[in-house]
Amino acid sequence: MIEGLKPYAEYKESGSKWLGAVPAKWEVRNLRTLISKRAERDRPDLPLLSVAREKGVFVRSMTDADENHNVIPEDLTNYKVARAGNLVINKMKAWQGSMGIAPCDGIVSPAYFVFDFRIGNHGFGQRLLRSKPYVAHFAQASDGVRVGQWDLSIPGMRQIPVLVPSDDEQAAIVRFLDHANRKIDGFIRAKRKLIGLLNEQKQAIIHRAVTRGVDHPQISQISADENQKNLRPSAQSADNNLKPSGIPWLGDIPKHWETITVGAATSMIQTGPFGSQIHSNEYIRGGTPIINPSHMKDGSIVADMDVAVGESKLRELARHRMLVGDIVVARRGELGRCALVTQNEEGWLCGTGSLLVRIKRDVFNPGYFQEVFSSSGVCDLLSLASVGSTMDNLNAGMVGRLRFPLPSVEEQTEILKFIGVERSKNTAAIARTEREIALMQEYRTRLTADVVTGKLDVREAAAQLPALAPDSTPEPASEDLPEETEPEEDME
Repeated sequence: MIEGLKPYAEYKESGSKWLGAVPAKWEVRNLRTLISKRAERDRPDLPLLSVAREKGVFVRSMTDADENHNVIPEDLTNYKVARAGNLVINKMKAWQGSMGIAPCDGIVSPAYFVFDFRIGNHGFGQRLLRSKPYVAHFAQASDGVRVGQWDLSIPGMRQIPVLVPSDDEQAAIVRFLDHANRKIDGFIRAKRKLIGLLNEQKQAIIHRAVTRGVDHPQISQISADENQKNLRPSAQSADNNLKPSGIPWLGDIPKHWETITVGAATSMIQTGPFGSQIHSNEYIRGGTPIINPSHMKDGSIVADMDVAVGESKLRELARHRMLVGDIVVARRGELGRCALVTQNEEGWLCGTGSLLVRIKRDVFNPGYFQEVFSSSGVCDLLSLASVGSTMDNLNAGMVGRLRFPLPSVEEQTEILKFIGVERSKNTAAIARTEREIALMQEYRTRLTADVVTGKLDVREAAAQLPALAPDSTPEPASEDLPEETEPEEDME
């Protein structure tokens, strides 16, 4: 994409340590010469606009689940009007790059700055001010008691040096970056689709293993490494080695397997304490953690040490303490989410939104039980059972009536070994793919910064790009800033 790009023939000093040398023919002007503050209000009929670190300025959706849902006052007459092409800045988040060009006429929070922005190409202005060097400039112009509460200083902002190429050159830069962003976005979409397929593959492998088992030649006589290489799904088995389980989600199972209800395979299925038994004002840091559904991550427990109780409350809730090998199950929200209790979590408390399941060790390996419970078949079954209710919600009776496949405990252990090997492969593939996405986003950030600040001359490359189709409009890149910055909510 940057093959053949070269620096400009002649440079001059910009006077900024973040910008360094800039093309000799580019103007360097203070931001104050290019902006004029706007104060128009009383247009509640206009669409509501939001400002985010990664998106810039966009029309706020009232229905999108990913949109922030801060309370909007009934009276919007005091909201500021931002006309298409105006520069809108969240003064509390400018140091993170929370600014951009309004894509249409709309209204924004009265806490934001709105300016007329006199630059030839607003697309160039958007990319310039949201580039990494300019985020550093806005950070320098912000101050406050602590980082999260920095406020943009108007005098400091007005002194920020702005690079102004000719209008033709601004258009060439926008054209080149639009083309580059389409290529990068296509790459990232493909990689994210791959991650989705890898996750589906992982679920399919786990479901197949826990419902069909694995074949293993003389497993006890080979080393652990060889064992891992030789384990394979029983899907290779002939149909005459299977029998109907009588359970719709489970289908056929190996002939030597049985099925069993969860109630018969457990010594306890217990709902966490009632909400009236524990309140958030009783939480103390450093106490005994309480495990709710949000603390269950990929089959493991990741506690929030601020959601914990002291000794007196622990004694009161002693019956909800977890033991090694217990399974803690989410009874609300994402049904099928569960986690295995290890030695690290022994003695912690099952929370209000969870169920505590104690396995009979002579029937189930707790790890195998956890894999079955979180498998795609059980998750789908639980979701179907909850259709029509206002909120997914499990109780002890529903869990106890579930019927699971029952291989021998020894075979369960071998299945877990196979799943562990396959999960490691899958996790490594996903991690590589996520790293490729992160590198491409870093590349985008660097490329944008180098182009808008004149480190690379893209005029010739832009002139050779194919014309866009008449109905295709380039979308603004959502990764102008590094991956780790997340969209922030509007600040009133």
